[in-house]
Amino acid sequence: MPKKILIKLIQSDYNKLFGALDKNIKHFVKCTECNFSPEEEGISITGEQEAVDKAEKLVNLLLSLSRKGEKIDGLVIHRLFKMLDEADADEIIDLYQDVVAITAKGKKITPKTINQKRYCRALKNTPVVICTGPAGTGKTYLAVAIASDFYKKGLVDKIILSRPAVEAGEKLGFLPGDMQMKVDPYLRPLYDALEEMFGVERYTELIEKGVIEVAPLAFMRGRTLSRAFVVLDEAQNTTKEQMKMFLTRFGEGSRVVVNGDTTQIDLDRDGSSGLIEASRILKNIDGITVLHLDEDDVVRHEIVQRIVEAYSNNNK
Repeated sequence: MPKKILIKLIQSDYNKLFGALDKNIKHFVKCTECNFSPEEEGISITGEQEAVDKAEKLVNLLLSLSRKGEKIDGLVIHRLFKMLDEADADEIIDLYQDVVAITAKGKKITPKTINQKRYCRALKNTPVVICTGPAGTGKTYLAVAIASDFYKKGLVDKIILSRPAVEAGEKLGFLPGDMQMKVDPYLRPLYDALEEMFGVERYTELIEKGVIEVAPLAFMRGRTLSRAFVVLDEAQNTTKEQMKMFLTRFGEGSRVVVNGDTTQIDLDRDGSSGLIEASRILKNIDGITVLHLDEDDVVRHEIVQRIVEAYSNNNK
């Protein structure tokens, strides 16, 4: 049965929700399958009764978040509309208030999806976390944020970040420069996240003191890593042998996080991904959490989410 409601909004709230020139209305229309019409007092919503009821919940949820400083755009609208199927509005608002770290400039880092919250909870409470998922789901960023928070609170003495140096068909030996110059391009995303968490000066100081260590995976062999927060990024490009070597570096008081996207493996054709094997054989081991983020957890630009969805649909 068709239904029409009017949600009264003051101009400032209207602008936060629907943006300049009502640019966000098309996103509300697309995800709710309702008609949204600007009115003198706010916005009217027309459609089937069930759809209008959910659209009203979405508007009120986004209104609450916008008043708390959350920027509303197409990606947020579509993501929260989907989340309303598995969580109520209060749970979602709590999600955005769950601060897991604070950057050097005072920005609060919070999970943006239910799966991200599960990931953050695992990072805080489980000694070993293995997480797979596509680009843009926050795997690396959240791990670095929580690693930084652990160090600031004195829960670990070191932060060690690593990547296998095999990406996009390149190998270290064919790149110009010394070892540092060779590994820098691979580790740049980790540098950027650390600089945001600590600030450039503090980050540089911690690097010089050896408190923060960023190194290729090969440098982990033969070490025991105690009271350290260790993040292995792009782990889909580890071999089975490398993954076993890395996971057995685990020492007293440490946290180990293994991240990767199993759809972007750059190993030789006959190489088998250590991330895929570890996710399979370690999923029921006490003290290890294995989880997966998907396209609904993408928190970059909405176009990234569309790209991930398109590739996912193409592989089905």
